[in-house]
Amino acid sequence: MDQVRGIERVLRAYTTTEGAGVRLHRAFGYYEVPQFDPFLMLDDFRSDKPEEYLAGFPWHPHRGIETVTYMLEGTVDHEDSLGNSGSISAGDVQWMTAGSGIIHQEMPKPVHGRMGGFQLWVNLPRAGKMTEPRYQEIKSDTVPVVSPRRDINIRVIAGRMTIGM
Repeated sequence: MDQVRGIERVLRAYTTTEGAGVRLHRAFGYYEVPQFDPFLMLDDFRSDKPEEYLAGFPWHPHRGIETVTYMLEGTVDHEDSLGNSGSISAGDVQWMTAGSGIIHQEMPKPVHGRMGGFQLWVNLPRAGKMTEPRYQEIKSDTVPVVSPRRDINIRVIAGRMTIGM
């Protein structure tokens, strides 16, 4: 494989439509799964054209995975078959463990005419496929930020932070 400055391969995101007509850019998905497992899919869903996203992602099922949604701007309203509901905004995270199965919907809305975020699908290990489903919202003001340099801010939404590594 060609290597340029340590980069083994560059994947180009491609435009696709999901849900009830949401236009998004898929960084990787079905065809790349063997290379990235446990990461199954990464979507960038942002637009300043409401007609490209307002129909949202109406009720649909998931099983055996986790979805992690990070909002850059706008909001996403969530409801699920467990009775959970909530709304995440810029800097917030929605972490849903589908486990043994859940039905949910996600409905994006603009703020000041803009909406955008990322969603990552994570494959649960075989032993966790039938785990109890759960839903969590992580609000921006509770997300730790690490700044290794003045011009770099890293928001830690999973794992552990070790200061002074």
